[in-house]
Amino acid sequence: MDTAADASEVVENALLGGRVRLRQPARGYRAGMDAALLAAAVAPKPGERLFEAGCGAGGVLMQIAARHEAASLTGLERDSTAVGLARENAGLNGFGDRTTIIDGDVAAGFRALDLAPFNWAVSNPPFFDDPGALRAPAPGKQGAWMADDGLAAWTGLLLKSVREGGRIVIIHRADRLADLLALLGEKAGSFAIRPVQPFADEPAKRVLVQAIKTGKAPLRLLPPLVLHDRSGAKHTPQAEAILRGDAALEW
Repeated sequence: MDTAADASEVVENALLGGRVRLRQPARGYRAGMDAALLAAAVAPKPGERLFEAGCGAGGVLMQIAARHEAASLTGLERDSTAVGLARENAGLNGFGDRTTIIDGDVAAGFRALDLAPFNWAVSNPPFFDDPGALRAPAPGKQGAWMADDGLAAWTGLLLKSVREGGRIVIIHRADRLADLLALLGEKAGSFAIRPVQPFADEPAKRVLVQAIKTGKAPLRLLPPLVLHDRSGAKHTPQAEAILRGDAALEW
């Protein structure tokens, strides 16, 4: 396999307390807290298949693979460098036999992938779809921050990618929650929402949203996950346990 990127352009980070090695770009978007939270919020059973839209270098998929040893994983990514790194990371961590990385664009839709529907679909979609909403990100972060085809393209793909009863899990900006519910609500329901707050006394900046395709149960608003406290520690004990892989986010 060709090297995904020149060694001088790539850094290697340890995730889940060292259980995962992740090679990712030295400059541009890198997997962090959002990826860790998304990976902690899914629980595929042995043999179930999981799909990620916009997998980047595989930060979410590698953590899911380490947490769930019998899950089959497929990632979709349009950036060729990220595709190469994701494939490299799957091999580096010993997950290559159950991880498939597809070079493709969310905008093309799920039908273009010619895949059977999955049990799970997850994504951390680009946070913005209006170029005027923020100062232009660095070139290496453009694809991760700006959804060229809008949030609807991402939710549409996710809805198509799961079977009836399949679960969709998204992490996104808290101020896009109404949009997420409206878009996913076209074909899914049984929503569960977990706010993610930087501090207990500050508003949520992120939300984790789970939806079930054709689900009819009432919406549930779950207790928030608080990332930091005023003790001087880097993270709250719960957040630190998630980052180490010692805890998961239950729905």
